[in-house]
Amino acid sequence: MDTKRLLILPYVALFFTGCTLIPAYEKPQPSVAATFPRTTPASPSDVSVASTDWQAFFGDEQLKHLISTALSNNTDLMLSVRRVEEAQAIYGIQYADRFPTINGGASVSRSRVPADLSITQKDVISSQYQVALTTTAWELDFWGRLRSLETSALESYLATDEARRAVQASLIARVASSYLIAHELDERIDLAERTIKTRQESARIAQRRYEVGSVARVDAIQAEILLSQAHDELTVLERLREQNHNALEVLVGGAVENEHHTLSSIETGFVRSLNAGLPSELLVQRPDLRAAERRLKAANANIGAARAAFFPRITLTGSLGLASRELNALFSGGNGAWSFLPSVTLPLFDGGRNQANLDLALARRNLAITDYERSVQIAFREVADALADQHWLAEQIQAQRASLNSQRERSRIAGLRYQYGASTYLEVLDAERELFAVEQALVQTRSAYLASSIKLYAALGGGGGLPGEEEKKGLKQ
Repeated sequence: MDTKRLLILPYVALFFTGCTLIPAYEKPQPSVAATFPRTTPASPSDVSVASTDWQAFFGDEQLKHLISTALSNNTDLMLSVRRVEEAQAIYGIQYADRFPTINGGASVSRSRVPADLSITQKDVISSQYQVALTTTAWELDFWGRLRSLETSALESYLATDEARRAVQASLIARVASSYLIAHELDERIDLAERTIKTRQESARIAQRRYEVGSVARVDAIQAEILLSQAHDELTVLERLREQNHNALEVLVGGAVENEHHTLSSIETGFVRSLNAGLPSELLVQRPDLRAAERRLKAANANIGAARAAFFPRITLTGSLGLASRELNALFSGGNGAWSFLPSVTLPLFDGGRNQANLDLALARRNLAITDYERSVQIAFREVADALADQHWLAEQIQAQRASLNSQRERSRIAGLRYQYGASTYLEVLDAERELFAVEQALVQTRSAYLASSIKLYAALGGGGGLPGEEEKKGLKQ
């Protein structure tokens, strides 16, 4: 075989490695409804998640700064980025297996044959100098085993990147929720402090009236109890506020100013109104669903590799270079040297290992299908729950506002009745306690309503972004 034919062999081999035994991919069709259970007519102000990034969705500038800092510093997100880098490197290794590994080398050897072993009955000292390009055990991928493994590695890499996007979307939602809770607790603390001031005055008056003998001792004690309950609620709120601040600093990955702002100060324009769209749009909007489908494609590609293991494996080992007995003659004409060592390995008996590997690949593909369908169903429920929260929390806020007005009037009347001796202080105690509870509950419900918008944005895949063409750069096709 001449040198030209030897050099062309790798290209001929590559030409015949385009086929694979990967099954045709069929995208599962999860059993979910065509529309969400609760939808509202879209208004001109509604926006879709696909066309709205988090900078446009959130209206609070301080929150935007916190999210931006978290995206740079959060360790959970950094871990997901490192996993993407790891998966990309694994794909690069698998991609390289399709090509021969060519090494350049030089060697020299000297040997001596004693006279009694030499044909000439004289000592023989021989030398050999060699410079060559070599390839060892390069597999010709006739059945697509290596290409199937490469495809699986590529899909795994893309799935890891989609998982990174899912972590990013979750991080944005968690920072926004923690920021919202901080403002909710600030407003509840303000309510508690105002209530304490009012009850301190009531307790002082009750004590004074007891001292002059106009009321019983029990009235003064009940006023003190009411004041102690407000103090107790304030300590609980302060503890929750400090814990939430600590959690926010962990999410952001740095110090956060512990400023005092109420929920009312950010309520208007906190988020934009969203159009939920159709459940089918979730499949391309949510990064966790795209990751689940990528994992399914990777499992499907592994079936092709398992099938190819039943066929003969052809490998090539060869070298091409120069050889000479004298170093000064190594690069002279006529010293070309080459070797060509093809080998074929045919699986005859392996104790059922290949079949078991194929069964494993099929089982993992079926597992990935179930995981994908389950992920879609969970995503559907999360969106439906967020829509239900938005609707019913809005109804609840209206009901609680009406209840608050009634409780305020009840508290006023109870105070007047007690002042004129028409009732005991127990009626005032109950009215004040109920009023404080309704005030606190209304703040919580208003916060929950804003949080439902954050939940809807995250459930629709917001903050994770869609894969762009620029991310395909650097991928080996």
